[in-house]
Amino acid sequence: MPFEYKVVPAPTRGRKVRGLRNHADRFAAALSEAINVLAAEGWEYLRTDTLPSEERSGLTGKTTVFHNMLVFRRAAGTAVGQASDSAADEPAPTPPPKDPVAPTPPAVDASPHMPETAAKPQLPGATREVAAE
Repeated sequence: MPFEYKVVPAPTRGRKVRGLRNHADRFAAALSEAINVLAAEGWEYLRTDTLPSEERSGLTGKTTVFHNMLVFRRAAGTAVGQASDSAADEPAPTPPPKDPVAPTPPAVDASPHMPETAAKPQLPGATREVAAE
């Protein structure tokens, strides 16, 4: 059976959870959450690896940094919610609409001859002077 693999960085910090006081428990909660999120997508946790990575340091220097990576796998060609039954391949029927008659929107007066005062809103406290002809 062929597998496909997914590698993600392990969390580097714990997360605050009510009732967890020490760093080890908080870190375990963050790690559990990361694993459970991918498990919900159909990925099976396989292992954690520490792998070296050569990174730039300054203009010309290089340094080796180690990263903790979580390795997951799943059977090739599977996705979330896939079932082996042929009945699962059929789309679910859509429910009928609750109200078959849509309400009509209120009528809007779109008169091109609007009064000038309605076209230019005034700020509160501002006065508007109109020159007399």
